Amino acid sequence: MSTTVSRAELSPIRFLLRAASVWADRTAVVDGNRTWTYAGHLDRVEALAGALGATFGTGAGDRVATLLANVAPMLEAHYAVPGLGAVLVPLNTRLTAADYRYILEHSGAAVVIADRAFAPALAPVADELPGLRILWTGDEGYEDLLAKAARRPLSVPADENALISINYTSGTTGRPKGVMTTHRGAYLHTLGVLPEAMLTPSSAYLWTLPMFHCNGWAYTWAVTAAGGTHVCLPKVEGKALWEAMDRHRVTHLCAAPTVLSTLLTDPAAHPVEHPVQVFVGGAPPAPALIERAQRLGIAVTHLYGLTETYGPLAVCAWNPDWDALDAPARSRLRARQGVGTIVSEPLRVVDKDMRDVPADAATMGEVVMRGNNVMLGYYRDEAATAEAFRGGWFHSGDLAVLHPDGYIELRDRAKDVIISGGENISTIEVEQALAAHPAVVEVAVVAAPDERWGEVPVAFVITGETRPGAEELIEFARERIARFKVPKRIEFVTDLPRTGTGKIQKFRLRERAADRPT
Repeated sequence: MSTTVSRAELSPIRFLLRAASVWADRTAVVDGNRTWTYAGHLDRVEALAGALGATFGTGAGDRVATLLANVAPMLEAHYAVPGLGAVLVPLNTRLTAADYRYILEHSGAAVVIADRAFAPALAPVADELPGLRILWTGDEGYEDLLAKAARRPLSVPADENALISINYTSGTTGRPKGVMTTHRGAYLHTLGVLPEAMLTPSSAYLWTLPMFHCNGWAYTWAVTAAGGTHVCLPKVEGKALWEAMDRHRVTHLCAAPTVLSTLLTDPAAHPVEHPVQVFVGGAPPAPALIERAQRLGIAVTHLYGLTETYGPLAVCAWNPDWDALDAPARSRLRARQGVGTIVSEPLRVVDKDMRDVPADAATMGEVVMRGNNVMLGYYRDEAATAEAFRGGWFHSGDLAVLHPDGYIELRDRAKDVIISGGENISTIEVEQALAAHPAVVEVAVVAAPDERWGEVPVAFVITGETRPGAEELIEFARERIARFKVPKRIEFVTDLPRTGTGKIQKFRLRERAADRPT
């Protein structure tokens, strides 16, 4: 039974049902020039559920994919699909037709909710998968469908451990893997978001983070649980960011460091008139970037996690005792990955034999996790699941040190560490040293082969309008890190290769670095 006197199955669907009752007349969604309340949001979600069930035959256990930007239909699908007992399969909007074909076939999705803007990439796939049906959005057809559909009340699953979503990893080194998440895990993960983000009914959350990425780090559900306002933003551009922030008095947003950089370096950037919290994940933000945000009145909180952990399961929880420190010291503390959220089990940093490393801020080990907000496993991939769960913990592949206060700080991905003359060099440490230069907008450091040292660091740098010389940057780094860690070469670039989720593809940079002798 899903509900007894002393138990109710956990599901994020409950958050919308509550919000539509408690916050019925408060603004739930802003989508372009349109807004509607929580009562209206539930009505649209039930209409979509009705249309999926009646028109497309969607029912319990079916897979429904989405190919949507940060628009209202994507938010609605996060409730309508699981409210039918079906499983959501969010597709990254930056993939190729071949990627879509693989994911749709592997997941068994029979329906795709897609914006017509993505038709060029999806149409060839539909021809190859004749059983696939598409519900198009992006024109009046979707609104007409909702208007005519019979409303279907949302159902909470009888088993909270039922799948709510299959989220595919970006697949930079092989086929994407389907990360299986549950109603229970999503519900609990959402509860962890609420206190860390300090979301309230007065919050206005700007959708800069893709909703397809780990279900928007659970903010698709958390903002609703708090009764806040979802401000949709289909495309991330500096001017549009600032216009939305000012117009809607945005209080919260999430972003990768590259989006934070876009926000802070845009000509429209200015000190905010109301408190704004930015939650950064995907890569460690440079302390210099955090300081720049602070000067505009924007508070940056660092999060850490993976698709396999429902998004961030760790936060750099701020200790009020640190308020008395100077700005550089505070920024260095904020750049750490931190500790598990209140619903997460403690993270461990372990050596190759699964022994905990000392809390000395120096000894590196791998970050491992377990608990309610860790995936069930990889869909239809028992071997990869077994490898990821060896020793009874999920292995992140991230290398970190443990500070005496229990906070972890990433040093690198295991595959990205540079071994030079037998010494390990953290690319993150080198990147942060270079990023402290006022002209540097973004930087990525990788290993290049070297006859004498085996490997040496090479930096790829994006600058602003003022470009310093390579020697100036090298000298700047020498003042901040050990000489053997300083890049042997600086390459100035206009952009960096990225995965569909915005992470820098360092393997491509390593290929470029290997083409030129150091």
